Amino acid sequence: MACPHVGPASLSKPTPTDSVYREDCTQCFDSIDDPAGLDLCLKCFNGGCAGDRGHAKLHSSTRGHPLVLNIRRTRKVIERNEPPLKMSKLAIAAETEADRYDTTLTVKCLDCGIDNLDKNDPAIAPVVEGVMSANTFSRKEEVKAWEQELTSCEHILTMQQGEPRQIASQDLGHCSKCDLNENLWLCLECGNLGCGRAQFGGVSGNSHALAHSKETAHGVAVKLGSITPEGTADVYCYTCDEERIDDDLSTHLANWGIILSERQKTEKSLTEMQIEQNLRWEFSMTTEDGKELVPLFGPGLTGLKNLGNSCYLASILQCLYDMPSFQKRYNGDLPLLNVEDPGQDLETQLRKIGDGLLSGRYSKPDSDVAVSEHSPEVPHQKGLAPSMLKHLIGRGHAEFSTMRQQDAFELLQHLIKLITRSKHPAELGDPTKQMRFVMEQRLQCLNCKKVRYSSNEQDSIFIDVPLEKLPAEEGEEAKYRPVSLKECLDNLTASEVVELTCASCQSKDGFSKRQLFKTFPEVLVVNARKMAVINWVPVKVDVPVIVEDKPFAMDEYVSKGLQPDEEALSEDDTATSNVPSFVPHAESLATLEAMGFPRVRCEKALHATGNTNADAAMEWLFGHMDDPDIDVPLDLGGAKPVEAGAADPEKLAMLESMGFKGPRATKALKETNGDVERAIEWLFSHLDDDVGGEEAEQPEQGAPSSESPAGSSELPANFQLQSIVCHKGTSIHAGHYVAFIRKNLGEETSWVLFNDEKVVKVVDVEEMKKFAYVYFFKRV
Repeated sequence: MACPHVGPASLSKPTPTDSVYREDCTQCFDSIDDPAGLDLCLKCFNGGCAGDRGHAKLHSSTRGHPLVLNIRRTRKVIERNEPPLKMSKLAIAAETEADRYDTTLTVKCLDCGIDNLDKNDPAIAPVVEGVMSANTFSRKEEVKAWEQELTSCEHILTMQQGEPRQIASQDLGHCSKCDLNENLWLCLECGNLGCGRAQFGGVSGNSHALAHSKETAHGVAVKLGSITPEGTADVYCYTCDEERIDDDLSTHLANWGIILSERQKTEKSLTEMQIEQNLRWEFSMTTEDGKELVPLFGPGLTGLKNLGNSCYLASILQCLYDMPSFQKRYNGDLPLLNVEDPGQDLETQLRKIGDGLLSGRYSKPDSDVAVSEHSPEVPHQKGLAPSMLKHLIGRGHAEFSTMRQQDAFELLQHLIKLITRSKHPAELGDPTKQMRFVMEQRLQCLNCKKVRYSSNEQDSIFIDVPLEKLPAEEGEEAKYRPVSLKECLDNLTASEVVELTCASCQSKDGFSKRQLFKTFPEVLVVNARKMAVINWVPVKVDVPVIVEDKPFAMDEYVSKGLQPDEEALSEDDTATSNVPSFVPHAESLATLEAMGFPRVRCEKALHATGNTNADAAMEWLFGHMDDPDIDVPLDLGGAKPVEAGAADPEKLAMLESMGFKGPRATKALKETNGDVERAIEWLFSHLDDDVGGEEAEQPEQGAPSSESPAGSSELPANFQLQSIVCHKGTSIHAGHYVAFIRKNLGEETSWVLFNDEKVVKVVDVEEMKKFAYVYFFKRV
């Protein structure tokens, strides 16, 4: 039976810019490895599950794309004498998909009900060949993300090379100062061969290339084993102490007799070694007596596959989808969405993750892993690959769009913003609302005793963990005094003196300042900052923070608000005063300026970190060096009149599209020097501000409402630790993240470790708590 749909109207060959979703369904995690396989649309390349969920048929009927390529993959049975190695992106010799799987391809027409059209049809064959040879969506995004934003530098651009000569490099020669013949770096200026630094994974090195650079002031070197015929290589500038790009690498290498087309990559690149190091960070997967921890399976016990440095995303998602509000908002029982491109729709992908993690449908032992002496008695899960969601979260973001390791707490804040700004059905609501609460700050003039209260809506708190080194034996690593959570909360809410001039009595004696909770959230998120500055570099240290498993009360941290015996500073005093509202702490300011930071940046950092601690301000500076407004002077004077028409019309339109209109949007842009991102944050934290004049229009669905303050002021306020994101490593931009979550397992409650795709029951979580970086406390 001939199919009338075979023709240009229903067939397209993918171009290099098209996304081809041929791995898993765009609306669920059913994939080519399932018995029914995946139906790939041959018109727009959407992937739809061919099983009982009907996502392929939904796409076909709504878009009018009847022709699909059904792809089914089964694992080949291969005898192995040794365990397979986990290779990173550019492995020199890697097992191909054809080596591991048998793939069956069938062309179908979903409209006509024909299940086996001729793949060799002249109209069909080139399209099938095109979709099967194209990069998959996840691979296309991965390749794009791995393109790091490396640049050249003045030392490469102005480099003067010595007289040309042939060096002994093809057989790698050896280091000029030792016998090492691997990890060799060629000085592009004089042709010297020197060994590099010793690297993770047993790569030898005595740093003779660095020593050569210091002796000769020759800054630029290339790693010989990393050179490819395509012209890529590890280029490092020792003067800048940064990895760089040499646009004239071919010419510079030819000066030393090295022809790119004749080279073969023989060693891992710096990026590959960093990936491998991050993947090998292991939290203990065994009990004290050495037994393998038993894998868990079932609803809410599904792992997430590491996409390459994506453990920061996996750990945060596991904690978020443990919250009842996320389970209600993004569960798999919601009606199917009819969107043009599900793979590019944030709502669809958040629902897809919810269904994947919560349903238990994909929480089963990996059938591709044979039980052997090299694997536990029960294999772990394969894990779900959240590549589509990761792409959407990172789209347009300088950091999260890359494949580099990122800070888990920063990712959480970014994800909360994206979800908050989304439109939410009235019956479901914003799932992040459970995390919001109000902090109230009390300022009291030390001279006239007048007070001023101000409030700020937040979705998390930072606690600075006190660092006190304990005496250590010679040769041992430094250890720190354990700190209780209560001590951290006491410090957060403690009273302090700030250097401000009183607008009422003009006294320069300063103010006492204290912040307390005006309301409490249902889920309290706490970020523990455990940073020390060593040799001017912020380093994360493992300070044990003692957090009890049992509930604890936070009633003592409630703000009582303006009391009958207190006299408030009038708004007129505050608004009309020309006295600066912020005076930086003199000693801290001097310390930062002595380090070479510009005064404007120092003032910003001190204001952002409480105006008392130079170390905290320095940490803030290191994290905000690339802010576009980092050199814009801090302006915290009194309220300024909002000038009509002063804001950029395009930026106003962007805010209005999100539901913020009228003078409120204009003021937000004025307060943030026209920065749209900061303006949105300002709007969220000033919901109750009276901007004067015409009242802003009601925000559209999905925008915040100012009807009532976030959180609840009801007491008692008891909280219990529900989940934690832990981190191993000295830098938040390296190392490894995992999540520990309290789960109900049958009739018992136990801690469960989510280590990427591995999900296991944990007997003792206390040792792991010292690595805690983000805490999720639930109100009980």
